[in-house]
Amino acid sequence: MRNASNQTDKDKTADEAEGRLRRLRRRLWQWRVHQHLARGMAYGLGSGAVSLLLLYVQTRY
Repeated sequence: MRNASNQTDKDKTADEAEGRLRRLRRRLWQWRVHQHLARGMAYGLGSGAVSLLLLYVQTRY
């Protein structure tokens, strides 16, 4: 005779593993979004600083 609680334990373990994979995917996706955002901000700030520096040099000479 099969134990019904054993079957639910197997299902629960599979659900927990799937939940962990979803959390891992979500965290990786969020990390990638943060990385793109940080790089974009750094690029924007850097290009703005270069533009201001060029403007300053042009007005001085």
